[in-house]
Amino acid sequence: MSYRLRYITFFILDSAIVLSAIFMSYYLLHPTINGYSDKMIILSAITLLISHHIVAYFFHLYDRVWSVASVRELLTIGIAVTISVASASALQYVVKQDIYFRIMAITWMLHIIMIGGSRFLLRLIKDRESFVNPANMRRVLIIGAGQAGTMLARNLQRATSPELLPVAFIDDDPRKQHLKIMNLTVQGKTKDIQRLVESKGIDDIIIAIPSLGRIGIRNIYERCAKTGARVKIMPSIEDVMTGEISVNDMREVNIEDLLGRETVVLDLKAIADKLTGKTILVTGAGGSIGSEICRQVSEFRPKRLLLLGHGESSIYTIDMELKQRNLKDIEIIPIIADVKDRERIFDIVSATKPDVIYHAAAHKHVPLMEANPMEAVKNNIYGTKNIAEAADTFGVPHFVMISTDKAVNPPNVMGATKRFAEMIVQNLAKESKTKFAAVRFGNVLGSRGSVVPLFKQQIANGGPITVTDPEMTRYFMTIPEASRLVIQAGTLAAGGEVFVLDMGEPVKIVDLAKNLIKLSGYTEDEIRIEFSGIRPGEKLFEELLNENEIQSSHVFPKIHIGKATPISKMEMDYTLGQLTTMPIDEVKTTLIGFANRKVPEGKSGMTPV
Repeated sequence: MSYRLRYITFFILDSAIVLSAIFMSYYLLHPTINGYSDKMIILSAITLLISHHIVAYFFHLYDRVWSVASVRELLTIGIAVTISVASASALQYVVKQDIYFRIMAITWMLHIIMIGGSRFLLRLIKDRESFVNPANMRRVLIIGAGQAGTMLARNLQRATSPELLPVAFIDDDPRKQHLKIMNLTVQGKTKDIQRLVESKGIDDIIIAIPSLGRIGIRNIYERCAKTGARVKIMPSIEDVMTGEISVNDMREVNIEDLLGRETVVLDLKAIADKLTGKTILVTGAGGSIGSEICRQVSEFRPKRLLLLGHGESSIYTIDMELKQRNLKDIEIIPIIADVKDRERIFDIVSATKPDVIYHAAAHKHVPLMEANPMEAVKNNIYGTKNIAEAADTFGVPHFVMISTDKAVNPPNVMGATKRFAEMIVQNLAKESKTKFAAVRFGNVLGSRGSVVPLFKQQIANGGPITVTDPEMTRYFMTIPEASRLVIQAGTLAAGGEVFVLDMGEPVKIVDLAKNLIKLSGYTEDEIRIEFSGIRPGEKLFEELLNENEIQSSHVFPKIHIGKATPISKMEMDYTLGQLTTMPIDEVKTTLIGFANRKVPEGKSGMTPV
């Protein structure tokens, strides 16, 4: 129906209702008297009709979608009718100095019943049309009987081609137990999930508590996983309200939900002061962490964002992604360069004069670096030395190096080279005007080469999943969280700090594998787990600080300062000289020995490693 035809239809319908209401009221009270002979009733009817259409226009009673009407629309009808009846009553008093109270009261009541009834009949018809045979539908248990759960139930019930049939609510609020919401009963608490899934024949469980933190999601998921039902999670109310996604855009629970921690609130003003309108250089910009730092930094509207990386393909990818975001006020400059090329790096820093450098370029794979120690030395040590000394030489105000928990008591080449890189940054900080800092954190969920993509690929291939050792644990953090905290730590640097991100509790790799199997819809009988043994250079347990590093209290939520053992520049240069001349088979021993030196504070010697 066109808007014009719809308007005319409601206009005629309401006219008939208004006139019927007042004359029906008159005949109910005076059944033996002809109402058409009462001039006051005729005048009141005309006034009521005119005032109703005027009020209906201002309250939009003719252009609302009544098939989805709610209590708010009913309240609007009540107000509009009250104003109309009051106008007619006022006319009676002006003309006759009297008001037909009983007639106008019944008129008001009939008016609301018929106007409201005609509108809500459309909703009843709509609801009736959406009713389908539930035999072929998946039965749904909704966890959360709040605003989000109610909105979800309403949308599922009104879907034009429904596949999901909401059956019941679960909510831990004792005040909601046994209440009906959208004709669904709150039938228990989260402890009752397994019982309800079995008794109600539930196929799907939807978590509809947007305010629920990741720990809460993990606790609920552990209960849901025991049922065998498919588990999904509803999007946040904010995303629904902004129109980014709809209520029905449920997503699968992912490993980040189960292993991530509560999101920290950043000091946006401090970050904006450091980044907005500035020139920012990110090395390793095509990598997992580097590319996410670029995304996060772009939100603060720097003047220029320099994407430096050795891999042409990865730099092209992040460059195109950022440019497709239509960041018109940011000059995005892709730079293909290798941090090992000292002359090229110095030329870039000299020409671009960045205000902040985030150094994320590094080799990070432990077994690969065990087999190629000199490549780790060249990239992780000399690459850091080149970009850090360029920052010092050309007066870059801030320099933040991305480090790793593998730099603590490292038994492997990769960790030793990252610890060496930390020492380079710490030594430069002693006399430089540049504020140097390193940020140390553990494994990043979903980064290239991490266990999560590997396990997912193994599951897709039908298994088995290979885990090195049943007791192996690691710290995990999501890519966005790690990148945000790196940016935040950079604003806290006074010079020379090794910031340590609070990684929460370490996770057993075998538990991670088991969760991924469940999330993929399989059982451990279908996808086996095999133990392959610890690889060269690996540790069973990772650390974030060793016993000689003093960990401060939190300087910011989830950020500590670790005071790493100082090493003199002379001693460091001496070891660097050794690395360039010694046989390849001695490089590993020298690196690990140097990185694990225990030098008392204030003392350092020239004893060869």
